[in-house]
Amino acid sequence: MKLSAVLSALMGALAPNQQRVNGAERLRGAFGALIGILATALLGRWLVGSEALLPWVIAPMGASAVLLFAVPSSPLAQPWAMLGGNMVAGLVGVSCAQGLLRDPALAAALAVSLSIGLMFALRCIHPPAGAVALTAVVGGPVIHDLGYGFVLYPVLFNSMCLLLLAVTYNRATGRTYPQAGTSAAAVPAAHQVASRVRVSDADIDTVLDEYNQVLDVSRDDLLGLFARLEEQAYRRRLASVRCEDIMTREVVTVEYGTLLEDAWALMQAQGVKALPVVDRARRVQGILTLADFLRLAGLGPHRGMHERLRRVVRRSGRTHSDRVEFVGQVMTAAVQTAGERTSVAEIVGLLGREGHSHVPIVDPEGRLAGIVAPRDLIGALYQGPLAGLEAGGV
Repeated sequence: MKLSAVLSALMGALAPNQQRVNGAERLRGAFGALIGILATALLGRWLVGSEALLPWVIAPMGASAVLLFAVPSSPLAQPWAMLGGNMVAGLVGVSCAQGLLRDPALAAALAVSLSIGLMFALRCIHPPAGAVALTAVVGGPVIHDLGYGFVLYPVLFNSMCLLLLAVTYNRATGRTYPQAGTSAAAVPAAHQVASRVRVSDADIDTVLDEYNQVLDVSRDDLLGLFARLEEQAYRRRLASVRCEDIMTREVVTVEYGTLLEDAWALMQAQGVKALPVVDRARRVQGILTLADFLRLAGLGPHRGMHERLRRVVRRSGRTHSDRVEFVGQVMTAAVQTAGERTSVAEIVGLLGREGHSHVPIVDPEGRLAGIVAPRDLIGALYQGPLAGLEAGGV
């Protein structure tokens, strides 16, 4: 293999990955670290006095600040990881420094190694804690003279100050810290569907067990990111699909003055759950759905519903009546329509929102051209995956 090829491969491996972080977020993290380290150092100086030889802030806090302010969503930056990791490392480091090991190099190596093992056991992995253990061994006479007091000051004091500042700053700048578990209520409906149908909690656990490495992203964030990726893939694919490609063109309609009794019979005979209400020019005036009938009858979907609805919509036979008998008196007038060239991705946002279960599709002149129902959308959603399976020979 030529030297140039080796150098090219090496340069490619050293090239940094592209970061999807904008300038505002970078500035937010850098400014937070400035405030955190400055305030921690000033508080430390106030506590021990400006003339004291004790350090106001120890070097590992700089690494902790990177995690707490730049990547606050990382599992390695959470409060228990930070406090637990630094405290464990401090205790182990002091123990190794004051033990029987005469060689500082061996004591330092053992301190870091044991700290990592205990952090794994206590589930408080915090990379800067390795520097805390190292500082306890090679920090010099001032640190050694503190003995186990080093764990309380400066380790615990610095850690608490930095942590409280991180909580305050991150929340003030719109970042969730500490991270909480993702609940079903916190995840948008589309994400919940993707997570429930395509990826389960058990699936995530199985894959993480097989991966068998520490990930710098929480399990909940991983699940949320996957769900958002799946939704984005659906939106990208559906953006090229138009309503005219999936809509039902043979639409059963009624008019404003159609009797409710006739509309109900038509709905039952055709097996549909919605009837667009149009005028003589086929322009949409509203939509009559099963929900409108249920609201009129003041009942929900239970046994005997159809019989009670038939009694409600039956015409009175009188010349003058206070009863609601015509479609126009019951229909939903605030109906949302869409054009034939509207992307299906936009229809996804309409269905199910504000009571919309069907979306009438109109032509450029505003006349009814078709309707998109949930079954049409389901067919569009699964057309791509099914086609992919067929192409793969499954």
